[in-house]
Amino acid sequence: MRIDFVTLFPEMFAPVMDASILGRARGRGLLDWGCVNPRDFSEGERRKVDDRPFGGGPGMVLMAEPLEKAVQSVKKKGSRVIFLSPQGETFTDRKASRLAENKHLVLVCGRYEGVDERALDLFDEELSIGDYVLTGGELPAMVVADAVARKLPGVLKKEDAAESESFVSGLLDFPQYTRPRVWRGREVPDVLFSGDHRKIAEWRRKAARAATKRKRPDLTPRA
Repeated sequence: MRIDFVTLFPEMFAPVMDASILGRARGRGLLDWGCVNPRDFSEGERRKVDDRPFGGGPGMVLMAEPLEKAVQSVKKKGSRVIFLSPQGETFTDRKASRLAENKHLVLVCGRYEGVDERALDLFDEELSIGDYVLTGGELPAMVVADAVARKLPGVLKKEDAAESESFVSGLLDFPQYTRPRVWRGREVPDVLFSGDHRKIAEWRRKAARAATKRKRPDLTPRA
């Protein structure tokens, strides 16, 4: 997969995209990414990409022209162009799985008070990572890239790792334990030492349902 970020702050991406699992995926040729800056497509010495909103009001608005040119510079046949903004559809694990079926994503990072409404025709969809406002779309774009990349074949060490995580089944993940067997008086459930895979799987299913009911009761009807 190739992911291109359209951003005014390209320096934000390397520390995340070239580290840990994502960095290894890039090194193995499973994932590639790049950044394009709308300022490189603006006119004038100041490379202006924003202006005051018509009708007045606080803040600035991203201009349509440099944004369109930036998107078109990386878009190709089959690309899916996504705008990250608080007004978009909520991003979910299911959405990440669908996006992972694409070969090329263009993630456009919003800034300021938003973009010129006429530029929205550039995007195939609009996504939000939650009902709150950040200083820009760079962090949401990296969240989307991380969640999607983990779905790509070969990125995780175990092929079934992503399929056993929270939200895939609609439930949260089951509780996990490691050494020591007793920590501050709290013991690991005996069933996990039984060697009976059927009993362990049954315990984990029940524990996942209990954890979901306790922590995220809103998920229970869907699960």
